[in-house]
Amino acid sequence: MLGNAFLLAFRQILRNPMRSLLTVLGIVIGVASVITMVTVGNGATVAVREQIESFGSNQLMLRRGQRLGPGGAAGAPSFKLEDINALEDQIAGVISAAPQINRSTIVVANGRNWTTSVVGSSVDYFATENRSLAEGRYFEEAEEISGAAVCVIGTTIQRELFGAGAPVLGEMLRINAFSCRIIGLLDEKGTAAMGNDQDDLVVLPFNTAARRLVGNNRVNNILINIDTSSDREHLKKSIKDLMRERRSLSEGDDDNFVILDTAEVAERVASTTQIMTALLGAVAAVSLLVGGIGIMNIMLVSVTERTREIGVRLAIGATAREVLLQFLIEAVVLGCMGGLLGMIIAVGASWGFTHFMGVPYEFDPLINFVSFVFAALTGIIFGFFPARRAASLDPIEAVRHE
Repeated sequence: MLGNAFLLAFRQILRNPMRSLLTVLGIVIGVASVITMVTVGNGATVAVREQIESFGSNQLMLRRGQRLGPGGAAGAPSFKLEDINALEDQIAGVISAAPQINRSTIVVANGRNWTTSVVGSSVDYFATENRSLAEGRYFEEAEEISGAAVCVIGTTIQRELFGAGAPVLGEMLRINAFSCRIIGLLDEKGTAAMGNDQDDLVVLPFNTAARRLVGNNRVNNILINIDTSSDREHLKKSIKDLMRERRSLSEGDDDNFVILDTAEVAERVASTTQIMTALLGAVAAVSLLVGGIGIMNIMLVSVTERTREIGVRLAIGATAREVLLQFLIEAVVLGCMGGLLGMIIAVGASWGFTHFMGVPYEFDPLINFVSFVFAALTGIIFGFFPARRAASLDPIEAVRHE
């Protein structure tokens, strides 16, 4: 009986292919939208997590101020170089700590100029920031102590001032009123999670930046390289207690510094992205409701058009249950067809969007399966009323129907 019902359902659907396609259009759009939104959202989540983790899962950042963002550091004293020594000497689990001076300024070389971020730090900066060299070398401790005029640049500086792939080692780079010799080129790292170019920077020895760029040795940020096997929360508490002591904060005083954990930031951003993905998927799922209403409307029209056929079937012995099953199967088949078409379209759309956005394509079998099942359930739910109406027709009145 089920085989015959499916056969009749397919015949009826193929009898009016254009109407059948328009009937399932809402389901197709709904399924394709949900799967595409979730797939692209998953890819974005993975990309954000990877980009944040590229800073290194073993990194903490100590920043002055009570909060992050504009104005957060107002009134908070800077860190001292002695604070860095204290962190390395007194906190178990701290491998190294590097001071950081940041200044946005214009650099000039080869007859060209470019506005970039200049960083002044110690040689430990490169290990803490997980930065490796494409060529050349890092500056040495002796150069850091003496404030030597040497620098390490990113690939964006190479491209904008010298040309992509051009030799840069030994070239002179002018920064404000002084020039430095390029001794190293960093490996390309790409765009960060917040959209900033991680290769658009110049790294100077800390004392060079302090004396020649900013005119003081005040430290606003400290990058801390930690042992990943240590208890992260205990380590952060130890750093907090040490900084409060060194900054002479009493028990009732608020912290005037912030400890930023890259691993924690990665989880928070990924969690926010997942919530947004779920929200967009829920909005797109409304299309499935519209598609279900479309199936119900067309099925009601079909019942009206086939009233005489239904009456003949009932008159020659078909039961109301068999008629109901036939129309219900037609609705389910329409829903499943819409689900399959939506899944096929979603694969292409998801690949296109992820490729355009530069995020990985993350195929999710679960959301594809759930979307297909939901499409089938939509056919059942919205097809039941027309099917029941067909099954409840009076055979005599149905046969007389013109």
